[in-house]
This record gives sequence, structure tokens and C-alpha cells, in this order.
Amino acid sequence: MIIYDNTVSGFSDDVLAGIIEDRIYEKMLEKFGRHTSKSEMNSWMNSLDRLGHVLIDPDIPADAGIAIEYNIPYTSKRIDVIISGYDQTRENSAVVVELKQWSQVEKVEEEDGIVKTRYSKNFGNTAHPSYQAWSYVQTITDFNETVQLKPVHLHPCAFLHNYKSKDNDPLIDDIYKDHIERAPVFRREDQKKLREFIKEHIKYGDNRDTLFLIDEGKLSPSKSLQDSLANMLRGKPEFTMIDDQKVVYENILKTTRNIKLGEKYVTIVRGGPGTGKSVLAVCLLVKITGDGKVVKYVTKNRAPRKVYSAKLKGTKTKTAIDNMFGSTGSFVNTAENTFNAILVDEAHRLNEKSGLFKKGENQIKELINASRHTVFFIDERQRVTVSDIGTEAEIRKYAKKANAKLTLLKLESQFRCNGSDGYLTWLDDVLQIEETANFDTVDGFEYDIRVFDDPNELRGAIEEKNSINNKSRLVAGYCWTWMNGGQNKTDVHDIIIPEFGFGMSWNLDSTETWAIDQDSVKEVGCIHTSQGLEFDYIGVIIGDDLRYEGGDVVTDRTKRANTDHTLRGLKTKYPKEEDAERVADEIIRNTYRTLMTRGMKGCYIYCTDKALAEYLKKRAEIFSRN
Repeated sequence: MIIYDNTVSGFSDDVLAGIIEDRIYEKMLEKFGRHTSKSEMNSWMNSLDRLGHVLIDPDIPADAGIAIEYNIPYTSKRIDVIISGYDQTRENSAVVVELKQWSQVEKVEEEDGIVKTRYSKNFGNTAHPSYQAWSYVQTITDFNETVQLKPVHLHPCAFLHNYKSKDNDPLIDDIYKDHIERAPVFRREDQKKLREFIKEHIKYGDNRDTLFLIDEGKLSPSKSLQDSLANMLRGKPEFTMIDDQKVVYENILKTTRNIKLGEKYVTIVRGGPGTGKSVLAVCLLVKITGDGKVVKYVTKNRAPRKVYSAKLKGTKTKTAIDNMFGSTGSFVNTAENTFNAILVDEAHRLNEKSGLFKKGENQIKELINASRHTVFFIDERQRVTVSDIGTEAEIRKYAKKANAKLTLLKLESQFRCNGSDGYLTWLDDVLQIEETANFDTVDGFEYDIRVFDDPNELRGAIEEKNSINNKSRLVAGYCWTWMNGGQNKTDVHDIIIPEFGFGMSWNLDSTETWAIDQDSVKEVGCIHTSQGLEFDYIGVIIGDDLRYEGGDVVTDRTKRANTDHTLRGLKTKYPKEEDAERVADEIIRNTYRTLMTRGMKGCYIYCTDKALAEYLKKRAEIFSRN
């Protein structure tokens, strides 16, 4: 999606008339329904005024196109400016400009493509603007088939119009040479050089034709970790790290590489659904293994590990796979500092004791003990059972006991739910997990959400989506008893909604790879078989444990099936009734939040409670308006 587009001539007229920020403001209001802050308005005015001066040149075609604020597919990131036209050979060409108002930069040693500067009221590490511009272009190329096949030639660069060059300038230090060669960086006094760069790639005007190809081009299927894993382990780069992903990745790599004898480190990476925690963990697994260090990726959930193993079958031996991927409960007797690094995905699912016989003392303690550097990827709002103890507070406690140096990092960029930060904010507000102001005006909500009145229609819609590429599944809250009794027959129905003649079985107990099995769209998954994985479309059946009453979304733990283990031990652990109710309420809301964020392109919903269905329909109207 492009916020503002025009010809270079039209853009220049808006700049010279002093109304460019007003034009963008109007477009933001029209497309997103949100007002823009004064600081963002000033940012546009200052940066685009500078760019306007650069574009005043008779050799830059007046009918070349210009776009401002282009949303990169499948992400929450936007490109500042794209200037489009035809190159010398009359092929579609575009210059992608990352605008920065920075005036100060410090170089960062031992972290590839990272600088330190002041941004968002902080002074800290961020991606070098050349890396940022290149990574944005790479992401467009990865996901836009039209750009790949036409082809459309994209040329990234960065323009720091407030930044004055310095002696031994850290911005262009040799450690950034490779990034600057891929995407040149232009400072305040380099405006003529930026003009020449634009003229080199934009020889003829296209009246915005190239912008249309970029904005409306056919998108490639979004990548999923489970499908990309084998190539990643062969050393093929499958994912381009953007912004905070890059910062977190480089920080963890540097720490792992530089640990001295006797030192111990713990890193907590906090990030919501779709921020790339699992992708980062696997990227780090590949890189640290390539460095010749001993590293392991672990999760409590068996489903992701089984799916990854299935995807790697034939590429590595079972022993090699087992050495790379493991359970969080397998470190009870591991000697201290056996590993250079342990990457703990879904760390919010850690338990105190391990295994059927409840061995060990505490999984957090055992993981920290077993590794020089233990990295915990965590989202506390995905804690979905009473036994989940993976909180930031608990990790801090055991890191302190182990005399480990602690680092807290954050992931905020959204790469699921079509990159819609707004959908996640909307969901937290709708489920009344957190009251989020302006939830309906965060972004354009390019996400497919539907509420069905009939579960059979929901099933049909998901089966239709799944027929495309086997990447859509049905899941449900645990409100139906598992009746299959090990018979492994899809005609033995567990989830029955009699008024619609609807019946389906829970995922069969022998199908640990339910998420990728060809026929498992005929079964309904639960939190345990879907958490940590992603699909194109997810269909969610919300049971009687979540209802809408008196203007509130309420939970009811008594409606959970008696075969549900997620609330087992609730009364023992929380003898006070109010504490038990609070924890059960949190687990139920977290469960549906997690299920409803498994879909990369869409979430389809059926509610057994009609009032809840009507409430969700009303609240989902924002999606149909965009």
C-alpha cells in the first residue's frame, strides 16, 4: 500500500507550495482513518523539503513517479520514498530512499551492519541506514513476483540530510563498506551525489507505471519457517532480517563469540506473535554452528520439533537432527557449560519439573547451568497452562543466582498477520487482555478476518484455502472431551455442534506432524499442536469457555473439557479462589490469542456463543472498511 503518490513534477509543486505534509496527512486519514502526530508531520516536512531540492534538475524526468510511505508486503515496515521511471535500456527502474533525520552516529564494532544513534528518544543500537535500505529492497524482491519477473530494478540508498560529514566519519567507516556498496549513503553535503544517483537509474519518466507494478504486483507465497528450514541449514539465506531483528541477531552473535572463560550470559528476547522469534533462533542456530561452536535449539512443545524433523528428513541423519533440536526437559543431568549457546524458543512454556516423572529442580536453572550463553525467546501472553513458569521475573532470578550477565532485548517488527501491528493490538483490545487506545487506527488492516455463523461454512472456507498449498488448518479451544480413545479415526467425532450437524475429531494422537500432514485439515488442532507454528489461514472454533455477557468478554473454566490438562493443578497451586479464577481467566484468553495469531494471511472464526459472535462481527467491521 502506498500512502502518497504523484509525478515528480506534482510532488515538487506540493513541496514548493508548502503543502506536502498536508497531502500526506489527508492520505493517512483517508486510508487508515487515523490522525498523524505533529512530530511525524514535521518529519515529513523537513525531510521531503530536502528531497524536493534534490529533485530540481531538468535531467530528472518531470513525469517520473514518486511514492511516499510504501508498506512492504508481509511486514509492518514502510519505505520512506520510491522514485520510479525507466533506465537507459527502457526497463522499469526505481530508486528506494531511506530518509533519516539523524545528526549523530557512532560505529559499533563486532556487530555487522549496526550503528549507535539517537532515535525514538533513546541512544542505542540500530541498523546502519545502508543495511536498512538494502534489507527493505531485498524483502520486496523476495515477496513480489512481478518485481522478480518483469523485472523491476530496485536501487536502494539512504539520505541523512541533517548529518554533516566528519573526519574519520563513523557513518562510512570501512566496517560498513559492503553495506554502503549495496546501498550508498548520502549526507547533508552529498545532495548533488544523491541527485546523480537518481539520474543514473531514472533516465525516462514512467508516469508512475513502475510504482503500480511494485504496489499491485503479484505476491509470492509468504515464507514459513518449517518450509524454509532445510535450505537454511544448507547455508542458503531464506529470511532477510529487518531493523530490530538485525539488532537482536548481531547482539546475540557477538555475546556468544566473545564469552571469556568463567563468564556466563543470559539474554531475554521479548517479542509478540509473528515478531520472528523462531526464525531468529534458527538463523542463530545455523550461524553459531557454522562458527564451530556447540549450540542447541530447544522447545517445550514437541509439535514444532517433530515438524522440523520431518522437513529435514533426507537432508541430515536422525542423530544430527537430534543433536540440533531438543526438549527443554533434557538438561537435568547436563554438565555445567556443556554448550556455547542454548536457544530456548517459546520460553514462556518452560516447566518447573521435567518429564512424566517430574525430574530435576527447575528447567530455567538447568538450561542456564548447561550453557555459557542461554537465550530465552519469550512472550508471556502465550503462557497457556498452569504449569508454565517461563516469566521474565523467573529467568532474572535464576540468572542472578548463576552470576550470569543479563541482557534484555525486544522484537517489535511484525511479520505475521500480513505484518499488521494493528491486528494484534485489535485482538488484545477485543479479547480484553489489554485496553489499547487507537487500536483501530494503527495501520491499514490488510488482514482477512471473518466471523461465521455456521461451523460447516468455516470448515469449508478453510478446506478451500488449504487446497491451494496445504497451509491452512482448523483449531479449537479445549471445550470438547477427547473421545477418540486412540482409535485414530476421523469419523469418530470429538467436537460436535449438534444444531449444525457438525462433527470433527481432534488431531489424531499418532499425527505429531499434524501441521504439515496432507489430510490433517480434516482434523481440529489444539494449542499444543499449533503453538510455535504458523499457517496461511487459521480457522478458530471458540467454545463455551469464552462468552460475551453484559458488555464484557468473560471466561468460564468450568466449560473446559475434563481431558484438558492446561488447568490441571490449578486449585493446588492457587488455593485462594480469586487467584485460581484470575490465572484460569488469563490462560483462556492467552490460549485464544495464541490460536488467533497463527495465520499469516487470515483468521476465520466460529463462536458457540452467539453474543460473542455478534460482538466480534461488530468489532471486525474495521477490516472491511480498509
